[in-house]
Amino acid sequence: MKNRLKIERAILDLTQEQLAEKIGVSRQTINSIEKNRFIPSTVLALKLSLLFGKSVNEFFELEDEELL
Repeated sequence: MKNRLKIERAILDLTQEQLAEKIGVSRQTINSIEKNRFIPSTVLALKLSLLFGKSVNEFFELEDEELL
């Protein structure tokens, strides 16, 4: 799953630590999401969506092999 978290975080000039504190996770979780090593739960994806004012679909995109 592709994501735009790093880009959106940079637009708001937030560090990984600052973002993690705002949504109640560790900095390592943010890092893992940005590096596509961790797929967030629905709740976490919705928290990110609300914080950034964007839809979940604007943050996360399924890759071709995941569509099957």
